[in-house]
Amino acid sequence: MTEDSPAAPSPPAPRRRGRPSRKAASEGPDARTRILEAARTEFAERGYDKTSIRGIAKAAGVDAALVHHYFGTKDEVFAAAVEVTFEPALVVHTVLGGPPEGLGERLARFFLSVWEDPATRSPLLAILRSAVTHEAAANVLRDFVLRRLLERIAAELDVPDATFRAELAASHMLGIAMLRYVIRAEPLASADPEDIVAMVAPTLQRYLGER
Repeated sequence: MTEDSPAAPSPPAPRRRGRPSRKAASEGPDARTRILEAARTEFAERGYDKTSIRGIAKAAGVDAALVHHYFGTKDEVFAAAVEVTFEPALVVHTVLGGPPEGLGERLARFFLSVWEDPATRSPLLAILRSAVTHEAAANVLRDFVLRRLLERIAAELDVPDATFRAELAASHMLGIAMLRYVIRAEPLASADPEDIVAMVAPTLQRYLGER
C-alpha cells in the first residue's frame, strides 16, 4: 500500500456485554431508563411471579448483568417501577400544594386522574395485582406507600394521629381502585370520575383535615 492509498477501515470496536452502543445511547433513552420501561411492561404483562431479570434485560436490549448493576434484585427493580409510576414528589406536591380545606378533593382528583390515564393504568394494575398475589411485591408496595408517600404527607398534616389518618385515606382510595379497575364492579366501574370525586372528597377531607 502506497502513502497515497487510503488506509483500510479499522474494524469496529467490540461491544461490551450489557452496555448500550454509542448510537443507542445517542438516539434513544439511556440503559437505565430502558430497563425501567421494560420492567414496567414486563410486570404489567406477566405479573410479578413470571417476570424475571433475564426477561427484563432481553426486553430492554441489555445484558442481565446490567440490570443487576443498576437495580440489584427483582424486588428492587419492582420497587423502582413502583416509584416511577407513582412519582411520590408529584403526589405530595399535588396533595399538599393548596389550601387545607381542599386536601380531600385534591387527593381524590389526583388519584383518579392517574388511574384514568391509560399510560399509567397498566403498570398500576400490575403493581396492585402483584401486591395482592405475592408477598414480596406486597412488602415492596407497603414500604413504598408507608415510607415514601404517607409519612411525607402525614408530616405536613396539622391533625392528631396524622399517619393513621393518612393510611385510612390511602385505604379508601385503594379500595376504589380495586373495585373500579380490577374487579370492575358496577356501577362504580362506569361512574364519571367527577361524580366519584364529589362523593369521596368529603370523607378524605375528614380524614386529613378535621381535628
